Amino acid sequence: PVEHLADYAQKVIQICQKAGTEAGFYAHVSAGCPHINPMINLKTETGLQQLRSISEAVIELAINYGGTSTGEHGEGLARSYYNEKVYGPELHQAFKELKGIFDPHNIFNPGKIVDTPLPWDPQLLRFNDEYQTPQTINETYLDFSADGGFSGLVEMCNGQGSCRKMDNGVMCPSYMATRNEAYSTRGRANALRAAISGKLGANGLDDEGVYETLDLCLGCKACMHECPSLVDMAKLKYEFLARYQQKNGIPLRARLFGHIASVDKFGSHMPRLVNGIFASKYFGSLIKSWFDIDKRRSLPMLANQTFQQWFNHKPKKENASNESVILWDDTFLSFNEPEIGIAAVQVLEAAGFEVMILKDRKCCGRPMISTGLLKQAKRNAAYNVDLLLPYVKKGIPIVGIEPSCVATFRDEYIDLLRNDAAKQVAENCFFIEEFLTNLAEQDKLHLPWHDSLEAQKILVHGHCHQKAILGTKTLLKMLQLIPKSSVDEINSGCCGMAGSFGYDQKHYEISMNCGEDRLFPAIRQATNKTQIVAAGTSCRHQILEGTERQAKHPIVLFAEALLKN
Repeated sequence: PVEHLADYAQKVIQICQKAGTEAGFYAHVSAGCPHINPMINLKTETGLQQLRSISEAVIELAINYGGTSTGEHGEGLARSYYNEKVYGPELHQAFKELKGIFDPHNIFNPGKIVDTPLPWDPQLLRFNDEYQTPQTINETYLDFSADGGFSGLVEMCNGQGSCRKMDNGVMCPSYMATRNEAYSTRGRANALRAAISGKLGANGLDDEGVYETLDLCLGCKACMHECPSLVDMAKLKYEFLARYQQKNGIPLRARLFGHIASVDKFGSHMPRLVNGIFASKYFGSLIKSWFDIDKRRSLPMLANQTFQQWFNHKPKKENASNESVILWDDTFLSFNEPEIGIAAVQVLEAAGFEVMILKDRKCCGRPMISTGLLKQAKRNAAYNVDLLLPYVKKGIPIVGIEPSCVATFRDEYIDLLRNDAAKQVAENCFFIEEFLTNLAEQDKLHLPWHDSLEAQKILVHGHCHQKAILGTKTLLKMLQLIPKSSVDEINSGCCGMAGSFGYDQKHYEISMNCGEDRLFPAIRQATNKTQIVAAGTSCRHQILEGTERQAKHPIVLFAEALLKN
């Protein structure tokens, strides 16, 4: 009962202190259902004793206040043992008789509600004083120190299964598409825990079954935001892949997609020839066969003029402000969709900035990270941070267009490099919508809008990494700055392309099923006049192939509403 909650909480604190530990409290206080997590290390005999003493004392306290053992998520193995004490022997006997009538062979949930084992029995616990992780990864490319190492992040999964939701959010796209527990975040965590604890033999992390389970992780990063325990499965997958490929070899397609920046840069010297080869029925099919690309996928075309070529020949902006901004010209903007970079320059210049690009920059490394090429990605990260740091120290912000690139600066660079320089660059790297809305909120964004703009409906699909790192509120706010615009966000999960994931012929069906979950139906229901907006190049490609609708990058739509000088 809520009226006793304050006294109850104080006494729980005292119980934990007496046991030699403390607890964290959160959630549902107004309903008298706080989540209380004592800080206990169940891998020690002391921790097991603490679990027993706290458990027994807290249940007595709850009963004395007229409370119950049942929490938000039921009772299960954790609290069923106390049912007879809570409900009394007569009612508990009725529970047993009722179950006996409808489940005489004790098939359904044995050991739950009635005839239950001790909740502190070490054999029931995920961790106990005999638990070991002999197969874990100790020397990692990414920094896992905040989670107690690679195994610590694996063990953060507490099994509650939020990754099995199917009607909202992004996590977990492969589970939504397959309904297979093995392809949920929890399933992958269980597979990794079995591997590192030796249950899969002496070479658990080389187990092909673990590889297959992780192979269907799209790297959407939703779990680092939507999982209550913040189990970053994408990060675990990248580290696992790096180790697995180091022992078993790097697949040809991983080399291709991981080094797509170099491939595109080479092809940009002869774009018409490359596009002709890609479009050729014979040569296009041959390329797809070599690199295990599904034949139903179209290969991205190269632009006749790169963004850098356009930028270097454009007239210098007159009356430019003294304020400068670095536009991070990512691989796809540079070689495939330069019109997006052009739109970004137009908007930033209209906002009064002198736009800079860095001709010597390297690919951010996102394609390398996604394919497990962490050693190469770390080299690119170190190079780019050294290149950007002098500008950051001058107070010049870095603005990115492709969400996955910005996410790489803000997340993986810090883990790969583990230094203050990477943190400084990350703190000064912005999604373009974030940068513009920050200016608007400070009343520093004054743009020349067309007087004759017509009312338009804008339907937005948020990129997974955008949602995980920043959220989509700033994107919606930026689009709402456009006069006469009506902006709605699709309640979509991952589009299913996820960089190179959707190109793989083994992944095609799952990739398209991800899009069919909520994204494709919402776009098909939109009128032809509705503007479809998606910030990710993968998302736009997937939307085109799944719905035959051409989605625009939000900054392109934004630029179209401005008066051109």
